[in-house]
Amino acid sequence: MTQPREALAGALRRIQEAAKGDVIRASDMSRADRERAQAAGWLHPVLKGWYIVGSEATAQPGSTVLWYSHFWPFISRYLAERFGDGYCLNAEASLDLHVGNTTVPQQLIVMTAEGGATNIKLPDHTSLQTYPDPGNLPKETESHDGICIMPLAVALCRVTPIYFRASPVNAEIALNMVSESDLSRALITGRNTRAASRLMGAYQFVGNEARAQRIKNDMQVSVSRISPVNPFTTDQPLLGNLKRLKSPQVARLTALWEKMRLEVLKHFPPAGKPADVSRYLDRMDDIYQHDAYNSLSIEGYRVTPEIIERVRAGKWDPDRAEDREHVAAMAAKGYFDAFQQVKQVVQNVLQGANPASAAQAGLQDWYRALFGASVQAGILQPADLAGYRNRPVYIRGSVHVPPPHEALMDCMETLFNLLASEESAAVRAVLGHFIFVFVHPYPDGNGRLGRFLMNLMLASGGYPWTIVRLAQRDTYLNALEQASAQQEIGPFVEFIAQEMQVNWTGSN
Repeated sequence: MTQPREALAGALRRIQEAAKGDVIRASDMSRADRERAQAAGWLHPVLKGWYIVGSEATAQPGSTVLWYSHFWPFISRYLAERFGDGYCLNAEASLDLHVGNTTVPQQLIVMTAEGGATNIKLPDHTSLQTYPDPGNLPKETESHDGICIMPLAVALCRVTPIYFRASPVNAEIALNMVSESDLSRALITGRNTRAASRLMGAYQFVGNEARAQRIKNDMQVSVSRISPVNPFTTDQPLLGNLKRLKSPQVARLTALWEKMRLEVLKHFPPAGKPADVSRYLDRMDDIYQHDAYNSLSIEGYRVTPEIIERVRAGKWDPDRAEDREHVAAMAAKGYFDAFQQVKQVVQNVLQGANPASAAQAGLQDWYRALFGASVQAGILQPADLAGYRNRPVYIRGSVHVPPPHEALMDCMETLFNLLASEESAAVRAVLGHFIFVFVHPYPDGNGRLGRFLMNLMLASGGYPWTIVRLAQRDTYLNALEQASAQQEIGPFVEFIAQEMQVNWTGSN
């Protein structure tokens, strides 16, 4: 007789083979396999007839990891199955993907060549709206991870003025990315004088008078004169007239830093380096026990051949008490080892070392120390601790999706350049922490490493080592979420300032 776990392993294998990007339709699997996998927590409904394959560990109540990690693969397959290539994301959604905006949209709007208008409710308060508009569907589209989107120039011409007000960072990145020829061609072909006036004014605002004049000259060939209309409402550009846009992710980090740094300066008066280095280091030792904090990042499990074999062998039991205790012990050992290394770097900085250079040199050592015990236990391989992550990572409860692993080298280089060029230790600390977890360069441990980085920068400016208290965890995560998803850094700045005050006064 087939054992239950063998039957489940067989069902998972067949489902995995039929799924595309962990997305599968009910018609692509047998009813027995579907019911068995769903009962075991490996299959989760999205809408009628559509499922996501994933482990129960990432589908606990309140967790958004499973859905957000599969949002775009689901959209890609669902739209292809329903419309073929006869659809396109609207201008705003297309532009977001072009500029590397990684936030999962609350509502995705799609133009179609045929069919009726629909508004489909999806998990975690997201939705998909489709509407037929064959006359305005672009003649040519581009594919972004299997999703049809407007070409960048076309999307930039079609977005409404609201986009420039609501998403100024994205708009500036797009202005610096788009080809001059493509943009002029799209404007002339569409004979869109309002878009031309808007983009002319936008380029003037960011300081690129030459491109503004190019739009004016090109449009005069086919239409009447245009006058510039600035669609931005910000006081000044965040990126300005870039000569070369290395990547949209680099531009985004640079713009976020420039946008957010003034808010930090409002809450943090200059402190100066501590006079007594030994006393500062002793204080670090005194508070060590209260400083450890579990990682904020979480990575979704996927159905792999290895997991199928573990299910078959009866080894899939993440709730086993001794396993939990073993993992906790390894985490505690790793944190202690990393803390000692960070303490040495703090000492070097307080004795005159450059904080940005010291952080850059020490970061990989801190990461290896955090998970060295896991390598010794055989849970991780040594290669797992070499460099940044090489796969996607998702954050529990967040609509923000960190940049793709292909962009990490550029992102981290940009972070360290921003740290090195920043005069304020408080800005280095607060924005260093935020940008680090925004990028999420490692598969795990990003929260702990981000706080190490923050406290090193605080120490460089004479501020006290600051513990983010467990009791304030929800406030902390909510503030980071506002900064990541809404680009509002104020709540996070105020939170860190308040936590610092608690540490400064010695309160609990």
